[in-house]
Amino acid sequence: MESPLSLMCVVAHPDDESLGIGFTLAKYAAEGVYTSVVMATRGERGWKGKPTDYPGPEALGRIREAELLTSAKILGVNEIKFLDYMDGEVDRVEPLEISGKIAQHIRRLRPQVLITFDPLGAYGPTDHIAISQFALGAIALAASCEFSDPGGNPPHQVAKVYYMIDSEPLVKLYTRLTGKRIHVTADGERRKYTGWPVWAASARVDATGYWDVAVEALASHESQVGHMMALIRRIPARFNISSWAVQTFYRVYSLVNSGRQVEMDLFEGLR
Repeated sequence: MESPLSLMCVVAHPDDESLGIGFTLAKYAAEGVYTSVVMATRGERGWKGKPTDYPGPEALGRIREAELLTSAKILGVNEIKFLDYMDGEVDRVEPLEISGKIAQHIRRLRPQVLITFDPLGAYGPTDHIAISQFALGAIALAASCEFSDPGGNPPHQVAKVYYMIDSEPLVKLYTRLTGKRIHVTADGERRKYTGWPVWAASARVDATGYWDVAVEALASHESQVGHMMALIRRIPARFNISSWAVQTFYRVYSLVNSGRQVEMDLFEGLR
C-alpha cells in the first residue's frame, strides 16, 4: 500500500458504496488513503425493470459486478473484494464463516478505519442489517489471537469503526426528489426510511468538492439508478448539496480519540 492510512467499507450490494458513502470514498481516495470495499453479494436479485425482463441471478450478478468495478475506478477505490454470497440470503450465512472471510481481509489490508451499515441497515433491508452485524464480528475476530487466518496474516485491531448514517435532512431530500418515502417490506412489515437526527452524528465529512465524481460513479450503476439519474443531476439546482455530500457517521468506537465534539475527519487521532 502506498499510504499508511487505510479505510475499509463493508457493505451488502453493488451501489451501496456509491449511494452510501461515495463522496467520502472519493475524498479520501483523492487524498491518498488506501480505500477498499468488501461486498457481500453481487446484487443478483436486485432487478429494477419489468419482471418479465429479469435476466436471472447469474446474468444480473455479472452486470452489477461490472457496474461496481466501473464505479470504483471513478471513485478511486483501490480494491474491491466479493464474499460471493447470494443477494437476499446474507442473514442466513453461517456467522463464523462470513465474519472469518471479512476478518481475513481486515488482517491483510490492516485498515485503521472501518465503515459499515447502521443496525437498521439504513431503511431495513435484511442483507444490510446482517452485513453490519457480521462486520462487527469480523473486527473482533481479526484482533483475536484465537482466530487462525488461512493467509497467515497476524492479528490486527481496527482503531475506529463507524456506521454510515443517513441524516433526517438527507431523507427529506430523497423524499422531495422522488416524491415518495423509501421503504422495504421484510417479515411482513413495512419498514420506513426515517433517518438519524442531526445531533446523533459523531462525524461529518465535507466532500462537497467531490460532487461530480461521486455522481458519475453512481451513474455507473445503470441497472439500479438509471431511471433516477436525471433527477439526481438536478439536485444542485434544487437543493443544498451538503445534505448529501457532507456525509454523516456514527462512531461505534474509537481507540484513539473521544469526546462529544463532532469530528470532521474519520482519521482524527490517527494522523
